Amino acid sequence: MKQTIRRILEYVGEYKKLIFFSAFSALISVTGMLFAPLIIGRAIDDMAAGNGAKEVFYSLCLLLAVYLCNSFFLWLLNYLTNRISYYTVNRLRESLFDKLSVLPLKFYDQNAHGDTISRFINDADTVSDGLLQGFMALLQGIVTILGSIVFMLYLNPAMTVIVVLSAPASFFTARFITNRSQNLFREQAKYLGDLNGYAEEMIEGQKIVKAFLYDKRAIEQFRKINAGLYEAGVKSQFISSLSNPSTRVINNLAYTVVGVCGSIAAIYGHLTAGGISSFLIFTVIFAKPFNDITNVLTQMQSAVASAQRIFHILDLPPEPPSAPNAVSLESCGGHVEFEHVSFAYQPGQHLIEDFNLDVKPGSSIAIVGKTGAGKTTLVNLLMRFYDVDKGSIRIDGTDIRNLTRSSLRARFGMVLQDTWLFDGTIRDNIAYAKPNASMQEIVAAAKEAGADSFIRKLEKGYDTEISADGENISEGQKQLLTIARVMLANPPMLILDEATSNIDTYTEMKIQKAFTRLTAGRTSFVIAHRLSTIRNAALILVMHQGRIVESGTHEELLKKKGYYADLYCSQFSS
Repeated sequence: MKQTIRRILEYVGEYKKLIFFSAFSALISVTGMLFAPLIIGRAIDDMAAGNGAKEVFYSLCLLLAVYLCNSFFLWLLNYLTNRISYYTVNRLRESLFDKLSVLPLKFYDQNAHGDTISRFINDADTVSDGLLQGFMALLQGIVTILGSIVFMLYLNPAMTVIVVLSAPASFFTARFITNRSQNLFREQAKYLGDLNGYAEEMIEGQKIVKAFLYDKRAIEQFRKINAGLYEAGVKSQFISSLSNPSTRVINNLAYTVVGVCGSIAAIYGHLTAGGISSFLIFTVIFAKPFNDITNVLTQMQSAVASAQRIFHILDLPPEPPSAPNAVSLESCGGHVEFEHVSFAYQPGQHLIEDFNLDVKPGSSIAIVGKTGAGKTTLVNLLMRFYDVDKGSIRIDGTDIRNLTRSSLRARFGMVLQDTWLFDGTIRDNIAYAKPNASMQEIVAAAKEAGADSFIRKLEKGYDTEISADGENISEGQKQLLTIARVMLANPPMLILDEATSNIDTYTEMKIQKAFTRLTAGRTSFVIAHRLSTIRNAALILVMHQGRIVESGTHEELLKKKGYYADLYCSQFSS
């Protein structure tokens, strides 16, 4: 917990000017608040002594001026602490987003997207709220406590000792409760992340949920997670809420003792009636910071628990950097070699073992096999989303681990089964990999992909706004846009992973012609389950359990009447 708070303060420390002016505002505000009891006590003594109304009026005017000054600087303190809070969380979110962009693909494969989004949004907001409440309470509290002690010592040192001795009791009571509730707040933040992740999955998959009549089970699972969140939330809030009443009891006891002692002092002439009033007000003012801090402990504990979840991601190791002597792949002939490659997502569970492949420049390689055979894994290794455990992958004779990732990935164009678009115009989506492309280039790429005809039928054509999930266009049209995106980028090597899976047979024929033009003279890897799409491939590799079990052209593999022939006949039984 201390380490987390220290790290939060490092972010806060970037705004030293705002902190300085906040501290100055707190000082002026609290000073005004501390002078007010003295003025009130003086007015009471004037009235008790029978002094004229002029002195009392003067005291009231002075009190009004003090309160106005106090209110203004209190508003300024609130304004400045808001800025500090939001600037800090803004930097925290920037750091988190920067981290998410450099984390390896393994992180996204192993963590629910909803939970990651929850850390980015909900946890950051919780840190913001906790910072705002805690920062104000801290700045005001320190000045108030010190100032109250000075003024109380001025009035009566003996009674000051009584009031000050109550502070440690309040502090240790609050700390005892805080230590027991912190773990519950951490558990609450975890349940909130789980709930966000599950809700996102169910909302995105509503068609499947309804199609498989999963509604009741989805509701039951949601209620189970929600019940866990409720239980952790109730316990953490209940235990944390004990802090404020407990410290108030101690403060009220101190207030009672001060009242009794003050009365005795007044009887013996050591303190005036106004002095008693002033001292009792100072007792309340002295106790207020402890009450305020314990009152915002809930938000502060939640903020610390949420910050721990954010820092957990920030502390994860990024994608391994390129080797110090890594070179940039400026020109690419397209010669790809897999040499004794072995790889496993989980230690001891080999998916690919001793894999060898030599792809000549400009070759079109089709990779087929059952689900889980290792087809997409080859793509992950080729793009260095994962690194091989053993062996090496070479491009034009250079181990890809000796190439910069950016230059390696820039030489590949990818069309995946799962389409990805972003909020923006169709033109911007096609030009994603080439933002400076001219309109003529964009239209030409769309025509090659077979997307131009449907785009022009839209109300605004290429300027039509589409959403990230492409709700206003069909799945096939989304796929055509991603294909046009790659055609515009015009990379020297291609990876097509079930690129025509969401396209009807007629459109698929058009796309195959476009792919034939696109792959001409380029090294391309085509992963396909629909074997009709790879009949013309120069070489077809049949994978099974991470190994190549057959290779050859379409006709050669059919003649072998082996694994490929069985796959083909299962799709075309005639």
